[in-house]
Amino acid sequence: MKENVFDVLMYLFENYIYDDEPQPDRESLETELFEAGFQPIEIRKAFDWLDALAKSRDLPDGPMAGSGAIRLYTDREIGKLDTECRGFLLFLEQAGVIAPASRELIIDRLMALDEEEADLDLVKWVTLMVLYNQPGQEEAYAWMENLLFDNPVHLVH
Repeated sequence: MKENVFDVLMYLFENYIYDDEPQPDRESLETELFEAGFQPIEIRKAFDWLDALAKSRDLPDGPMAGSGAIRLYTDREIGKLDTECRGFLLFLEQAGVIAPASRELIIDRLMALDEEEADLDLVKWVTLMVLYNQPGQEEAYAWMENLLFDNPVHLVH
């Protein structure tokens, strides 16, 4: 089975994010993921990814917050995030859905995935995961959730 870190993250997100039941401990989750067919290395990488996301919860907004600065992408980021992905992040920021600090966290978490290239769906899912993890982002999370699950009509610019 060719599974990657994002597949493990999606499994966890889909099976535990909306569940009102008490969350199992990490060891139980690892066992469940292994039994579901995920490889131990991918499971470990997914938990490392989630640990890094959890550590970001307490980071203050940087000096960019509200500055109107333009984000310049590195060559590595451009190689992974095509124009559509970068444009989507810019749209979210300009629409006030994400702040510059959230944008940076989304880019960081995208770059941390094993994917060679990110597509728009991957960017949307990672954005949803980041917003879910950030305190005070309930409205932005709900907006992204609607965008993902309501199959909106594509806007013409």
